[in-house]
Amino acid sequence: MLNTGTIIAERYEILSKVGTGGMADVYKAKDHKLNRFVAVKVLKPEFREDRTFIRKFKSEAQAAAGLTHPNIVNVFDVGDDEGVYYIVMELIEGITLKEYISKKGKLSVKEATSIAIQVSMGLCAAHSHKIVHRDVKPQNIIISTDGKVKVTDFGIARAASSNTISSNVMGSVHYSSPEQVRGGYSDEKSDIYSLGITIYEMVTGRVPFDGDTTVSIAIKHLQEEMVPPSAYAPDLPYSLEQIIYKCTQKSVDRRYNNMEEVIADLKRSLIDPQGDFVKLNSVDTAAKTLVISDEELGEIKQTSNKKTLEEVEEIEKEIKKNEKETEDDPGRVQLPRVKKRKRKHKTRLVPIILLCLGIAALVAVIYTIIKMSGLFGTKEDPAVQTTVVEAPTEAPAEVPTLVPDLTGMTEDQASQAVSELNIGIQYAGEEASTLEQGLICRTEPAAGTQVEENTTVRFYLSKGDASMTIPGYSDVSAIQFQNELEDMGLVVSTSKEYSDSDEYGNALVEPGYVLAVSPETGTSVKAGDTVTITVSRGLDFGDSAEVPNVVGLMKDDALTVLGKFVDIDVIEVENSDTPGGEVMSQSIEAGTYADPDMPLTITISKEEEPVPAADTAAAADGTWKSNNILNTPDGYQGGEARLELVQEVGGQQTVTVIAEGSEVQFPYQLDLTGLPGVQEGTVYIYEMIDGSYQMLGKYTITFSKVD
Repeated sequence: MLNTGTIIAERYEILSKVGTGGMADVYKAKDHKLNRFVAVKVLKPEFREDRTFIRKFKSEAQAAAGLTHPNIVNVFDVGDDEGVYYIVMELIEGITLKEYISKKGKLSVKEATSIAIQVSMGLCAAHSHKIVHRDVKPQNIIISTDGKVKVTDFGIARAASSNTISSNVMGSVHYSSPEQVRGGYSDEKSDIYSLGITIYEMVTGRVPFDGDTTVSIAIKHLQEEMVPPSAYAPDLPYSLEQIIYKCTQKSVDRRYNNMEEVIADLKRSLIDPQGDFVKLNSVDTAAKTLVISDEELGEIKQTSNKKTLEEVEEIEKEIKKNEKETEDDPGRVQLPRVKKRKRKHKTRLVPIILLCLGIAALVAVIYTIIKMSGLFGTKEDPAVQTTVVEAPTEAPAEVPTLVPDLTGMTEDQASQAVSELNIGIQYAGEEASTLEQGLICRTEPAAGTQVEENTTVRFYLSKGDASMTIPGYSDVSAIQFQNELEDMGLVVSTSKEYSDSDEYGNALVEPGYVLAVSPETGTSVKAGDTVTITVSRGLDFGDSAEVPNVVGLMKDDALTVLGKFVDIDVIEVENSDTPGGEVMSQSIEAGTYADPDMPLTITISKEEEPVPAADTAAAADGTWKSNNILNTPDGYQGGEARLELVQEVGGQQTVTVIAEGSEVQFPYQLDLTGLPGVQEGTVYIYEMIDGSYQMLGKYTITFSKVD
């Protein structure tokens, strides 16, 4: 355990311990280089000597550091300092989903679905970067105080998959997929299975498979069917129950293909709770059984430490107990009864053979649990690996579709550039830039972004070199000045400094107002240039500044009044009795004295979402059209197809059938009228297979207003 005040890497100051897990302790720390608070996860001492684990830990954490997504706890840094191995992450104030479920018993359908969608979006982002979590469970999902859902522990999950985590196995095996407990190859579909178990727990308040030992739980994942979640949650919508079933199929081929499909069905379940749109694929009978010999079990013992040998002995006792119970009651392993025949040696032989097969399968499961618990240590024996593990060959990775760099091209040139990439482009507007007028200056998504096939990329044309002058800022609050500069198309960064005093001892510039700007007032700049505002903190009173009262002020005014404080966190909550944007409370009582370098939180009433354009008279005057072309989706067999448009207005989704049956021929030219004022939608494509429609893919399309 690290002491308060410890400095890691000459940068991170440990402030307090905020949590502990099976492999690491978590601390709140101050990053003195970037002047922000972070979470530092430090590996426990027992893992620091395992070089194989450390190597995997560093590699996976570095990969996770490349993930940036609103539903992922961002990793900022990874390293070691004199034997202390650490990961620096985004500091999230909140509780784990496990704690949240424990407090509420079970969650409402709407809340559980919302959380599942956010988790799926985080996992989807990770999978697009070829990162599989492998340990999705409520303990690794955090709900922040402002209601955001974030997935954590990407860095440790894979490193831990083949190492000793005896204190963590019991918690993970409840959510492990059959292929994981079997010790085989796991991919993004393993995350889908674990997500399904997590959704089950959210809506029922319990896990579907439980037991006294990891072995018994693992066997249930492999052999038993779960109790329908609706048995514990009678009001559970049919569609959500079917989504849980599809996520948790024991055969990977029967689960969702990817997180995008999970997200689509979860969103659709909010619109059509009782809909029968979740389709299960045919059963895959090609699964292989893994076995383990006595020699291999002996070799496991030889490579294990003392604690691990004790665990092996306990498992062997359980095996013998199961064998004896099986002899006393053959029905325990569900062996078929064999009628007595005259040839008694055959009568005894058949159940004995079947009994041996059942015991062999049980030993195989126990072996894989031993392997998950780290009984191999750091020793790697190729003979053991090739004999025991019969994992399927990993399919070659698909070549991702990346948005090309269209900057500087004309519209015709851009159309030619994307013609062979199975993506489309659409004009989105004009904006000031340094490029010649009429050339593409920006795209959404940006160049290099990985997208699905048939995505429409929106492009902006340059209005030419539009120069402007930095305005004055006398008696203007920093927030007002920042808004003014951003409206001009400039990128604004801010910093805070104390002000000098005048001859009377008063601050030259009051807290919250502009102290300086760079480039200076009157300087010629262009759209997209960066301008830095220095905000005054008033006079320096050290670590004892009076806290002003901001309750009742609007957000921008409160931030100005709190100009002396450098770390202000704003939390929004729903409150119909308080106008949107008004401060309801503050974490440090007004009139007291506090260190202005310490964090301060203000809670404001959540502002109402802007009324969608579709609800305004101006937008309703026009017609919103899309003329995209839908290419032939992958896997299309030429059968009857169905096209559905999904659009969102005011947080509610609407589903419209565009075309169905023989009238759908690919490539399909859309001549589509969307909801007024809604600029985007998703077209889902289904094909009639074995008497029911099954989704093949989806297209993101954009709409433009026509006069």
